[in-house]
Amino acid sequence: MTDVPVDTGTSRTSIPEGLTEAEEEELRSELTKVEEEIVTLRQVLAAKERHCGELKRKLGLTPLDGLKQNLSKSWHDVQVSNAYKKTQETLSQAGQKTSAALSNVGSAISRKLGDMRNSATFKSFEDRVGTIKSKVVGGRENGSDNLPSPTGSSDKPLQDHAPF
Repeated sequence: MTDVPVDTGTSRTSIPEGLTEAEEEELRSELTKVEEEIVTLRQVLAAKERHCGELKRKLGLTPLDGLKQNLSKSWHDVQVSNAYKKTQETLSQAGQKTSAALSNVGSAISRKLGDMRNSATFKSFEDRVGTIKSKVVGGRENGSDNLPSPTGSSDKPLQDHAPF
């Protein structure tokens, strides 16, 4: 076991170039102080976080309340951003243009259907349908709106011949 070197803390690595032994010692001392401050700050932060949690618990604030508040603030921040405002404006303009275009299309279709209804072909078709209807329906009996019975007698109700 005599072959294994033991680090007693006195062995040093080589001094970096451009530093004297005194400067290195000063930097090591400063590093140690900074690391100790970091540990202290972490302990203080942990204590502050515990205290904050206790205060929230006493006030009845839940993590969900905090989340709601954060979301509300974030949404507000989004709404006041320039990008959101520009997007909203662009979409509003697009909606208005789309509405106008659909209105124009509807007017054009309505006009074309009116033109078609007034055409000779449509009038001829309408007359033929009217003729067929009058042949199928026939005249009304005694001015009533009832259709004549297919059995020829108006006293008997129609029988239901449905197979179900």
